[in-house]
Amino acid sequence: MGAVKSLFSFRGNRPADEPQAARDGEAAEAQVDAAQEEQGGEASGVGSSQVGRKRKASPEGHPAKVPRKKMAQSKSRAIYESLFLRGENSDIKIHAFEEEWCLHRVYLCRSRYFASMFSGAWLETNMDTIEMQMPDKNIDCESFHQTLGYLYSNSIAIPPYRVIAILATASMLQLDELMQQCEEIMKVSVNIETVCSFYYNAENYGLVDIRYVCQQWLLDNLMIRQNSELLRGVRLDLMKELIASSDLLVIGVEIDVYTTLKKWMLLHLEPTWSGSQGALLAAADLYFDEYKTNSNGTPFLETDQGRAFGPVFQQLRLPYIICDLPSARIIEHDALIPATWLTPLYKEQWLTLIRAEQTRELGPAEVYMSEIHGNSMRCGGQLHADEPCNWTWSGFNFGWDLVVCYTNRRVVFRRSALNKSCGLSVSLLWQRRVVFRLRVISLDGTGKAVLRKDTGYHVLCLRRHQELEVVNLEDQELTFPMYVACNFLYIPEESGPSQRGESSRSPRK
Repeated sequence: MGAVKSLFSFRGNRPADEPQAARDGEAAEAQVDAAQEEQGGEASGVGSSQVGRKRKASPEGHPAKVPRKKMAQSKSRAIYESLFLRGENSDIKIHAFEEEWCLHRVYLCRSRYFASMFSGAWLETNMDTIEMQMPDKNIDCESFHQTLGYLYSNSIAIPPYRVIAILATASMLQLDELMQQCEEIMKVSVNIETVCSFYYNAENYGLVDIRYVCQQWLLDNLMIRQNSELLRGVRLDLMKELIASSDLLVIGVEIDVYTTLKKWMLLHLEPTWSGSQGALLAAADLYFDEYKTNSNGTPFLETDQGRAFGPVFQQLRLPYIICDLPSARIIEHDALIPATWLTPLYKEQWLTLIRAEQTRELGPAEVYMSEIHGNSMRCGGQLHADEPCNWTWSGFNFGWDLVVCYTNRRVVFRRSALNKSCGLSVSLLWQRRVVFRLRVISLDGTGKAVLRKDTGYHVLCLRRHQELEVVNLEDQELTFPMYVACNFLYIPEESGPSQRGESSRSPRK
């Protein structure tokens, strides 16, 4: 189809090098303006619908002034309907998805993709009809149509469930502003149903902020909002990154992270598994018990099926699992983890235990982030209401019972030497030191953090029965349930009597 013919003459001379497409676009818009004037401000619509209305007269008989914004919207709508929907005075056709669009180069050139196509030495530069193949499977006919329409109207409705298709189309057509709109919609739409899709598509389309938002959502919610679809949606590389992070919100202790991985692995091995969330762990136990029976004792992570999951399970903080007898028995029974991983850890834990018990080492005096990264114990608790609550991690630090208390909107650490429920659960050293970090997090119904307090890493030094206020929330608006997550690290000093072969069995104070 040829170029659009202007219906009006213009005063003065146009620059010789002005693009013909620009002149055609102005003529098309002038045609719409003329139609509006001839119809008293009305613009023809599709069918019986009307875009504009005649101006109402004021009491004095003069036409009432129409706000500029309303006039601009009316004009934009008229352009959209006459030029895009009806294709009036089209100078180019686009074929895709077995559909045809009669369009205008001047509007298509608002896309850097088409601007480059029409201005360079490309095969399509002077063609009247262009066949387009979509390189991205996320692009569909509806998103392509909507995005072409955006070039005419500068507005588009993007529901969250369609945002990836629009984003993909905007990315192909190089529409940066539309991509930014998609990014803003994605930021406020992250939830258990969208997070994995948003994360991987953010990687594909270079949306760094969205990738971070999704990763933070998963760190906050993976352990407390599990369902089968979420676990299926987290691929190996992402799960490895999440399990390795000290920011993972662990409500419970490290064995709970292991249990989550066991369920996650089953869903990737058996993608068609269906059942209730409560039945998932039992199904995983049954699956791996049967495999153990038929594998002649080969640890699952050393088999052909299990080897791909090995790098993820290597991110578990196994020293904080095998130091607890019930947890150690689960690891031994499941036989997922090779003995070559566990044997050195048992030796290391034993040496650390006797060094803590038979020397006067108090623990770390300073915080070294290189030592903390990937090594701290992750644990936590849930507060269901604004009521006093406390819990104890018995023996977590080679005999140091630490009580965490929530009372009067304060979180307090207290060292207790009264609990003698198990053999080595209490240390009578007059003072102990440990590196700690405490976070308080509240999440809304979609999993978004509405409160986040983080102490950072500090050295905690407590005598027997001494307590320390760690976080004060008196001035905060609290939402429950609220989660208290802790990281702890006890690193014995390498120097001292025990390192020189000297006896360290001096009386405890």
